Amino acid sequence: MHFLRHRIMLLIYVPKLNNRVGYTINVVMRDILKIDFAITTDSDVFDSHKEARLCYSPQPILDAKDENGKLPYVYIKSAHLLFETSIEEQNIHCFEYQGVAALFPVFNRHTALPFDPFAAIFYMLSRYEEYLPHHRDEHGRFMVTESIAYREGFLQTAVVDRWALMVKDAILQRYPETAFGTRNFTSVLTIDIDAAYCYLHKGVFRTTLGIFRDGIHRHDPQEVKRRIRVLKKQEDDPFDTFDYILERCQTLARRSVLLVFALVGDYGIYDKPASFQNNDFRQLLQHLGDYAKIGVHGSYYSAEEPKRLEREIERLSDILHRPIVRNRFHFLRFTLPFAYRNLVSNGIAHDYSMGYAEQPGFRCGTCSIVPFFDLSSNQECDLKIHPFMAMDTTFQKYMGLSPEQATEQFYALIDEVRNLGGTFSYIFHNQNLCEDFGWEGWRKVFEDVLQYANQQ
Repeated sequence: MHFLRHRIMLLIYVPKLNNRVGYTINVVMRDILKIDFAITTDSDVFDSHKEARLCYSPQPILDAKDENGKLPYVYIKSAHLLFETSIEEQNIHCFEYQGVAALFPVFNRHTALPFDPFAAIFYMLSRYEEYLPHHRDEHGRFMVTESIAYREGFLQTAVVDRWALMVKDAILQRYPETAFGTRNFTSVLTIDIDAAYCYLHKGVFRTTLGIFRDGIHRHDPQEVKRRIRVLKKQEDDPFDTFDYILERCQTLARRSVLLVFALVGDYGIYDKPASFQNNDFRQLLQHLGDYAKIGVHGSYYSAEEPKRLEREIERLSDILHRPIVRNRFHFLRFTLPFAYRNLVSNGIAHDYSMGYAEQPGFRCGTCSIVPFFDLSSNQECDLKIHPFMAMDTTFQKYMGLSPEQATEQFYALIDEVRNLGGTFSYIFHNQNLCEDFGWEGWRKVFEDVLQYANQQ
């Protein structure tokens, strides 16, 4: 059994081709390293191949050695993970190799690497640890402290991409003429609209309640006066920072991709959007749609309720008069695989929820856009995961950093992604750019990060 394509540059032998093996090799070779390759399970085909060869198996398949006593191809010893079909607790040992954390150590004098990079990559990309028993936070989310990346200190390193580059180096050492493609660093700014307005379009009940809260409970008559001025259109709503965002993107980030995720769910404890029926809100989203791609910001319970998500997608599609194919879950609240199955069944092709609220970094270990692999069904799904690396509320709310400290953390993550030619995706919220309510100084963070991420 073998699978060949035109312009073969690299032939990869595996003893058995299954969905886990195929998915992982495709991501590494096609998406990250960008090399022409084919996979075969036929040792005779592998033996007769005249160009670059890589054997990925528990043992080498050929006994013949070259004049230096080395195998005449690149050999990477496999661990068991990719050839299993069940979900089992893994005995993970983390060690350092070439300055990078490595998982799944292997031992063979011929192996090019002292660990199985494909098993390690699959473990991170499939979010294997999120299928195992774990503690959840108050919102039912997988906690960053449960992740091996956090525990072993490599959360801020794109280990998947670095492991892939180790495979590339091993191939080039044996076959220096092998042609690999190049990747170009990309910056993707995403804006989450949890609340488009602070005072406007709240309705009589919520407006009255807000005035009562500010005047009686908080003893803040100035805030009451401010609310009234906004309602009389004598002052802009503080959360309406959209013209500012668009203007800064035009001047500082012309090479960046801009995405906006709009919350159009029903009002609730955790969801407080403007009404999707409000004409001003609808016109705002249509206006933003002229400058950015718009996705749905799936509400708090949408990840577990397909009908709820379906309603929200229909609402946004009706407002914009176009199909909705992008999602980010509000509160980053989702569990695997059910939430992603929900997205697929509702026609969502791209998800941007893969990151942590509490810490910046690489939740699935990569700065690459990768397909979702459903570990429960052992198959790749028609959904692309777009990991994000940093979020404004992570630094301010969860970590308590100053604007200057947050900027430095943004820069370090951008440098990591830029060095790997990956995609740096990050989140700001329109309401957090109001220079008020504890967010003073964060416009400068926004502008500095935009500018830094767009340097050539």
